[in-house]
Amino acid sequence: MASEVQIESRDVPSVRDGVFWSVIGALPRGRHELSREEVQSVQRERIMVAFTELIAAHGYAPVRIADVVARAGVSREAFYDCFEDKDGCAIACYERFIEVLLARVGEGLAVSDDRTEWVASTIEAYLGTLQADPVVARAFQIEMDAAGAWARRRRRDALGRFADVIHARYEAFRSVDPTLGELPRSAHLAAVYAVRQLASDTLEDNEGPDLLALTSEVMQWISARDFGARYVTR
Repeated sequence: MASEVQIESRDVPSVRDGVFWSVIGALPRGRHELSREEVQSVQRERIMVAFTELIAAHGYAPVRIADVVARAGVSREAFYDCFEDKDGCAIACYERFIEVLLARVGEGLAVSDDRTEWVASTIEAYLGTLQADPVVARAFQIEMDAAGAWARRRRRDALGRFADVIHARYEAFRSVDPTLGELPRSAHLAAVYAVRQLASDTLEDNEGPDLLALTSEVMQWISARDFGARYVTR
C-alpha cells in the first residue's frame, strides 16, 4: 500500500517563508534558554510546514506521521505534544491557510470605495496570496479534499466565510447607494466557488501557474453577469 512506503522527501518543494508560515530553523542542541512553550511553538510550526510540503508533493493519503517528523526534524513525541493525530495536524494547517486568505481578502475589500476597484482588488488579494506560495496553495486547494468528508465540510465552511465577508461588503455599498439591487448570499457564494475552482484547475494543470493572470478573465466574467453588473457598472 502507498501509505506503507517511506516517502522520499529530498526533492519535495518548500513553502515560502512569511506567506502562510514562518520557516524556522532547527532548535539549538543542548542547553538553551527557550521555555517549553517556545520550544513547542517552534516544533509546531516546523511540523505544519513539513506536513504541508509533503501533501503538496504526494497527496494526503501516502503521508505518514513518520514522514512528517523526519522532514520536520522533530521526534514523534514532539508531534503528539502538538497534535492528536494526522487529521488534527491537517485541520490546524487548513485553518491557518484559511485565516491567512481571509485576512488578505479583507485587506483587498478595504482598498477602495470604488466598486470596480473593490472587485479587482479582492480577486487579486485571493489569487495573489495563492501565487505567493503555490506549494501551500496546491496542498490546500487541491490535495486536502482527499482527506475525507471532514475536510470537504471544512472547505465548504471556509468558502461560506468568504461569501459572508464579500456579501457584507456589498451590503455596505448598498447602504450608501440604494440604487444597487439586492443580491442573495448565494450569488456571492457562487462567485467564490467559481474563482476557487479556476484557481485550483490552474494550480493542478501547471508547474508554474500564473494565477494572477486569471484576474482580468474573472473580472470580464463578473462584469458580464447580471449580478456582476450590479457591482461594477453603477
